[in-house]
Amino acid sequence: MKIHEELKLENQLCFAIYACSREITKLYQPYLDKLGVTYSQYLVLMVLWEREECTVKEIGDALYLDSGTLTPLLKRMQTAGLIHRERSVHDERKVLVSLTEQGKMLHNEAIHIPNAMRNETCLDDHQFRSLLDQFSGLLTQVHENNVEEKHKKINK
Repeated sequence: MKIHEELKLENQLCFAIYACSREITKLYQPYLDKLGVTYSQYLVLMVLWEREECTVKEIGDALYLDSGTLTPLLKRMQTAGLIHRERSVHDERKVLVSLTEQGKMLHNEAIHIPNAMRNETCLDDHQFRSLLDQFSGLLTQVHENNVEEKHKKINK
């Protein structure tokens, strides 16, 4: 069977990004194991370290996750003693999420992880910034396109 060049796995941007993401996540694992958190929990912690308190929706927006994915993750984090979840007194439809003391303490234990990841990936500052800018731009473009496509489908 003759395969078209555009259908080769090596020519798929989505696969390169997917595989790279999985490999980078593996690099994080030993560091996160010491903290007792998963990669997804680490991402939630980073949002909360930055903002201190926010709604489930705000966390979902920051991490590009829907509430169906995020809610079980947050429940596990609450059970582990890392976060508090409580209904807003101003709007009971909203659930506010904040860090416990244990969750706050992990900030100091995690401070070395970003530099360790730069070392693990062998990127200098220029390469790191360039890749981050490119992927952030791509994420914005793709996300906006997905939102636009979803809006088109709803209005049909």
